[in-house]
Amino acid sequence: MRRRMVLAGLLALGGCGLSERPYAEKRRWPLVVRRPTSVPPPRRGKVLLVRSIGAAPGLGVRGLQILQPDGSLNVDFYEEWAVPPAESVESDLRQWLADSGKFRAVVAPGSRLNADLVLEGTLTAFLANPPAGTARVTLNVVLLDQRPNPVKILMQRNFTAEERLASADPPAIVQALRAGLADVLRQVEDAVGSAAA
Repeated sequence: MRRRMVLAGLLALGGCGLSERPYAEKRRWPLVVRRPTSVPPPRRGKVLLVRSIGAAPGLGVRGLQILQPDGSLNVDFYEEWAVPPAESVESDLRQWLADSGKFRAVVAPGSRLNADLVLEGTLTAFLANPPAGTARVTLNVVLLDQRPNPVKILMQRNFTAEERLASADPPAIVQALRAGLADVLRQVEDAVGSAAA
């Protein structure tokens, strides 16, 4: 008898107020950034392998990351990227460099082509800072020439871009981070092209 009363009480409490709360649906944003123009690859040239882009600690989640005025980081549960940002950055970087016309081919791990150069990296910042009115993207990359033995490091650098936020709303944050990523990819293209020449 006592058990029935407790269960009835729990059921009554469970139903209280649920119908009054509006359902908030998650929004998933694609992170697709493309080079404005596509240049055909040269007939002769180097083959570049772009390895997986790693995510620095805390950047493996999909929610938009927003720096708060007190310095804490809020990861939005309802506004998130369609896939973890580092995965999109890897795909975007590979396509951007393929469209640059600076390499005979730009390939992914598992390709049967023997790569002359290898590019690997880590996404170390991908966040909005509304108190400062900016969004920041930072990518650390290493470019290796694997033709000599031992392998030669041609470049190791951090590339950073900061974009102004039009507002602190999620669509403005997404737009600023996409623009920041495009700027970083432009920087990487220029640096890799120079180092590989």
